[in-house]
Amino acid sequence: MANSYLFTSESVTEGHPDKICDQISDAVLDAILTQDPTARVAAETSVSTGLVLLFGEITTTAQISFQDLIRNVITEIGYTGSKGGGFDANSCSILNAVNKQSPDIASGVTNALEERSTDGKEIGAGDQGMMFGFACNETPELMPLPISLAHRIALRLSAVRKNGTLKYLRPDGKTQVTIEYKDGKPVRVDAIVISTQHDEVVDGKADNDAIQARIAEDLKAYVIQPCFKELGVKPDEKTRYLINPSGRFVVGGPQGDAGLTGRKIIVDTYGGYSRHGGGAFSGKDPTKVDRSAAYAARHIAKNIVGAGLADKCEVQIAYAIGVAHPVSINVTTFGTGKHHDDELTEIVKRLFDLRPRAIIDDFGLRDLPAKHGGKFYQNVAAYGHFGRPDLELPWEKLDRVEDLKKAFAKATTV
Repeated sequence: MANSYLFTSESVTEGHPDKICDQISDAVLDAILTQDPTARVAAETSVSTGLVLLFGEITTTAQISFQDLIRNVITEIGYTGSKGGGFDANSCSILNAVNKQSPDIASGVTNALEERSTDGKEIGAGDQGMMFGFACNETPELMPLPISLAHRIALRLSAVRKNGTLKYLRPDGKTQVTIEYKDGKPVRVDAIVISTQHDEVVDGKADNDAIQARIAEDLKAYVIQPCFKELGVKPDEKTRYLINPSGRFVVGGPQGDAGLTGRKIIVDTYGGYSRHGGGAFSGKDPTKVDRSAAYAARHIAKNIVGAGLADKCEVQIAYAIGVAHPVSINVTTFGTGKHHDDELTEIVKRLFDLRPRAIIDDFGLRDLPAKHGGKFYQNVAAYGHFGRPDLELPWEKLDRVEDLKKAFAKATTV
């Protein structure tokens, strides 16, 4: 008898209060790194009704107008005029409470193990902690199907709002997808949940029942169906659709709920399908291994699956603050590997340089904002940091597949 279970992941749109904060924090990072690639940035943002608070630790020579930058981000998201629903880019208050990075942390990062450095890459990790990367062969982008679909639907929800297909939509929204698995393989879509902010009056009508019926019909046609075009698993006659299950969603965004940077770390990664080290990404410069090492771990896991060495792969890396080399590296394939996990781990240790400076240089993490017109990390801040075919992310490249294959071919012939 097949082992059957359900697994659910969620995503949120760029207008969700927490995601507004992530995008502002990463827009600050983009702006600073464009002018000063070696800056130390840990930018945090909080939003509430009519208020944006920018805080954290930043050490840089860059000259940035945070007021203009923040208002531009909020405008791009769509919180202006009546669409802002009480939160407006042009009238919200902005408070700046940024300080410099702790000199103790700065010294540890810059000078750690410098006397042992032979290649200039012995900068220490910006914090202690463990980071996870994951990949599996459930989707073309080698991501778990539930989070992949939740992101696709959220991104599509934003697209039809911005291009005018569904003009009555407002920026805030959440999506959720439940997939049925049998023997570890996705077989059907069990449930799709969408909560989307909308105008109080749609097509001149204020009747809420009529509005919700219209929204449900439109979202099935213009948002949900297009997201399944190239996928083998699709909704069926038993799939449950819960669209605006609360019955009404007019008040949203910071007017309806406060937001904070780093509060959607599961949305940013694998939707709960894989473990998480607990560190957020947005607003952090690449010396913070919470961000850079998580990208490196995903790159390793994706290339292992891409090389056909496993159907599922999770990579854990751990660091000590101020120390360049990882404290530990572990590769787990959940019984799907073509080789023992300890063999995979040893090959990864030999092939991949996981010192923070090496990761920064390999991916060009400090130079990405300038190469993308001053806007790179802000684009990654919504709809997931992994499995993004719409963005050119260096950690998503399958550029080490042949190296991995050759390493195992050599190991088996020795």
